[in-house]
Amino acid sequence: MPKLQLHWQILIALIFAVVLGLLVSPDTTFLGLHPYSIFDFIGTLFLNALKMIIVPLIVASLITGIAGIGGTRGLGRLGGKTIVYYMTTSLLAILTGLLFVNLFAPGLIDCQPARDILGLSAEQAAMAESKVMGKGVSDIAGVFLSMVPQNVVAAAANGQMLGLIFFSLLFGYFMTRITEDYAEAQFNFWQGLFEVMMKITEWVMRFAPIGVFALVAKVVSGTGIEVFKPLLVFFFTVLLALLAHALVVLPLMLKFLARVKPRRHFKAMAPALLTAFSTASSSATLPLTMDCVEKRAGVSNRTSSFVLPLGATINMDGTALYECVAALFIAQAYGLELSLGVQFTVVLVALLTSIGVAGIPAASLVAISIILGTIGLPAEGIGLILAVDRVLDMCRTAVNVFSDSCGAVIIARSEGEEDLLPPQPG
Repeated sequence: MPKLQLHWQILIALIFAVVLGLLVSPDTTFLGLHPYSIFDFIGTLFLNALKMIIVPLIVASLITGIAGIGGTRGLGRLGGKTIVYYMTTSLLAILTGLLFVNLFAPGLIDCQPARDILGLSAEQAAMAESKVMGKGVSDIAGVFLSMVPQNVVAAAANGQMLGLIFFSLLFGYFMTRITEDYAEAQFNFWQGLFEVMMKITEWVMRFAPIGVFALVAKVVSGTGIEVFKPLLVFFFTVLLALLAHALVVLPLMLKFLARVKPRRHFKAMAPALLTAFSTASSSATLPLTMDCVEKRAGVSNRTSSFVLPLGATINMDGTALYECVAALFIAQAYGLELSLGVQFTVVLVALLTSIGVAGIPAASLVAISIILGTIGLPAEGIGLILAVDRVLDMCRTAVNVFSDSCGAVIIARSEGEEDLLPPQPG
């Protein structure tokens, strides 16, 4: 029999979790066992496994990713334009998410933190507040100081991910600037580590349905069906932010930078966008994206063959936006008022991690864990987000692909290409 895809397994686990959670309470006992304690144990075990893989996975992913880009000889003008475009659109997507999450405050219900509804402990909220205030990220200067750790090993051990990310970016870049023999040995080592961590990540994610079942069942048994109210607000906040980026920000860039009609580009990219939405995979959509960009949008193969594969690797506008909203949603649910410095940290880490974690399994979960760890928040709220993650994953993948295609058109125009986006028949 064909095996059910992971998202269907998670959906089934979610349904069973709600049903079972409504049938038991924190005080229920069955054959001398406390189901609530079992849910708590299994959920914590899953989150620990997720956190276990973060440091080696993100270091290996960033180093190999940056080394791959930096090692591309003759990157030149086209490469520079592409990277600047991708960094710009990712930053704009994150800022859009930041605007919407502050505007709608999905982590607050009736102006009160949703931590009780979501089953987040008050003790952890107090610990999180002390960590956030004590991390030195309450001002912008502290953010940049935390980017340069005194001890990289200690930074990894203490979860100081911002410094670890910065070091990994530097290591990956300068790895391509040493003697070729040594560079090849280094790259093979880190690529091998990355492949191993990918296998471990895939193995951990096989248990995601069990982890989601335990985490959701625990919360529902403690608070009831009300847990889905803040999750629905979170869902629509992310959805509106994605729509704003895809229907306002990117079309404006097309209009003013590429001097083309955005409506024509939407029409040209329709097959690729529908495929991206249905598969939730930028990589799987890449051949169709290239076909639409070249044959329907009129971009040369020279431009599309460089811009689009690179975009499928490092440009994840929708994912970066989602990470930002999710991290701040959890912070709001804990009742934390994040200062400008802390929110700037969220923006910076979301931008940096969008480069390195794009192609890994459960990329958004890993990135959200990194952001939460950087600003001092526990990761216990991540499992609940999985309840609404699948549809949002489809939406943000479509946004990722659309951003890549916009980049191809904008960069093609900057390279002097004409006859872009001719009128389509029908």
